[in-house]
This record gives sequence, C-alpha cells and structure tokens, in this order.
Amino acid sequence: MLSSKKYNSTNFFKHTFCEFQQIDDFKFPENSNYKSKSDSLYYYTKEGVYRKSNHWGRVANCRWKLIADNNYKNQNIVTAFAKWTGFYPINSSEKFFFISVDFKKKTAKIQSEKEATKHFLFTYSEAQKRIKQINNLLKENKWATYFDLPIKDLRFKIISKIISSDNTVEEIKRKLK
Repeated sequence: MLSSKKYNSTNFFKHTFCEFQQIDDFKFPENSNYKSKSDSLYYYTKEGVYRKSNHWGRVANCRWKLIADNNYKNQNIVTAFAKWTGFYPINSSEKFFFISVDFKKKTAKIQSEKEATKHFLFTYSEAQKRIKQINNLLKENKWATYFDLPIKDLRFKIISKIISSDNTVEEIKRKLK
C-alpha cells in the first residue's frame, strides 16, 4: 500500500517517516538547495532528496531512519538519499507500517510498507505503542511467572500475535492462560 500523499521538497519535512540509504560517493553541488539551523544539508532532485547530517532518527517532527553501512557511528556526518515515494505520514490514520522482530537480538523496529505484502499494518502511533510493549516483553521476565510455558516460547507466541493482529497484549495473554 503506497501513501496517497505525494511528497516533494515543500512538504517532506512535515511529520514524516522515511528510511534514508547511506550514499558514499555523492558530492553536494556548490549551491545546494537548503541548509537547516542544525547544519544539515539538503539537495533536491526529481526522484528524491539527499541529506548530509550527523543526526538521524528523530529529526524535528519526523522519524528518519538511516540505513547505514557497518562502519557508521552515531554523530558521524553521513550523506544519504531517500526517494519521494519513500516518505510516509506519521500523523495519519492510514496504516502504512509493520513491525519486524529479531528474537535472537531481542530487538523490534517499525518499517514502512513499500508495496502490498502480507504484513499486518498499523498507523505509526499504533506501531510505536506496540514497539514499547514488545520491548518490555523482550527485556523483562517478571510477567512470565504466571504462565506454564518457557519464557522463550511465551515471548514468541505473544509477540507474533502483537505484530499480526489488532488484539491487545492483555487479550493475547488471557488466551494463553
């Protein structure tokens, strides 16, 4: 499902989610399009935007993730690119996001739905709430004392339901007892 809203240089910075891909060989032209108060540099093309910055993640009212190579260190200056079609509204009631979980690393992250697939989709705010619940389930153990299953199995069953349904954590836990 693609966003019905069209993004460009005039609106991409207003309450959006996007994944920027690190680019190592791009040189900003002398007269770049925009420099922010925090010294981030932007260059607009017909396809998307290049951004050179030392801060990613929460950027003003946006959530911009950096997909970086393994050498990336936080606060390093990195140039990255995102297509206009890669921006999604985070203050929308439309469901553009899914949650992926790495049970071995005990991590969960929100991802945007780039095309129609079989992921269960959430609004950005719903996905954020569920990420908090999942992180609690992955890091805490006390909640599992009321169940008869091993915690590893419990985590997998509960979290799998959280990311694939509208059921609340309480409803999911109740069904497992």
